[in-house]
Amino acid sequence: MTQIAIILGSTRKVAAGQFIFDYLKQHAPKMDNIDYQWLDLKKYQLPFYNHSETPLAQPLTDLTTNEKNWLNALKQADGYLILTPEYDHALPGELKNALDYVGPEVARKPVQILSYTSYSDGGVLAAESLVPILQMLKTLVLPNPILISQVNDNFAADGRLLATAPSGDYYAQRLTNGIKELIFYSQLLKTHPFHSPYDV
Repeated sequence: MTQIAIILGSTRKVAAGQFIFDYLKQHAPKMDNIDYQWLDLKKYQLPFYNHSETPLAQPLTDLTTNEKNWLNALKQADGYLILTPEYDHALPGELKNALDYVGPEVARKPVQILSYTSYSDGGVLAAESLVPILQMLKTLVLPNPILISQVNDNFAADGRLLATAPSGDYYAQRLTNGIKELIFYSQLLKTHPFHSPYDV
C-alpha cells in the first residue's frame, strides 16, 4: 500500500485551504493500493520549535505526544501534497515551524505543492518559498505546482466546487492530474529507492 499524506498547511480558524482540503477528501483519485492520510496542522498544535537538536543531524529528544504524532505521520507516508496559502509573498509561519521539526522522515520522497490565494496569481510566491525548504529536507519536489487563484470564487465552505466557479473544470482536472503524478512518483520511489552514502 502506498501512503499519500495530504497536508493542510494553515491553522487559521477559517482557512480557505480547508475548502480545498475537504474537496480532496471527496474527489482525490481512488486507485488500487493507494491510501490517503489527512494531516491538518491545527490538530497537532505544534509549539514554536525549541529543541536543542538539529533534526537533519540528530534525532529529536523529549518530544511531546503531538510532535511525535506529526513526525510519525510524515514517516509513514510515501509522498506528500502540501496545501499552502500565501502570506506576504511566502508560506505561513505555522507551516514553516512544522517543517522545522522534520529530519529524515521525508528524505527522498516526492512532494507536490498546492498553493492558493484569493488573488489572481495562485500563490506562486508561497510555492516558490517552500521549494528551498523542501530541498533542504532532501525531498524531491515535483516541478509544476498546483496554483489555485480566487479560491473563494471557486470552492464552497463545504468542499464543493461552486456551480458558478469561473475555473471549476480546470481546477477539478488539475487537482486530479497533480495527485496522479504524485502517486506515480511515490510508487516509483517506494519500489526503487535511491540510497546515498551521504544520507544521515
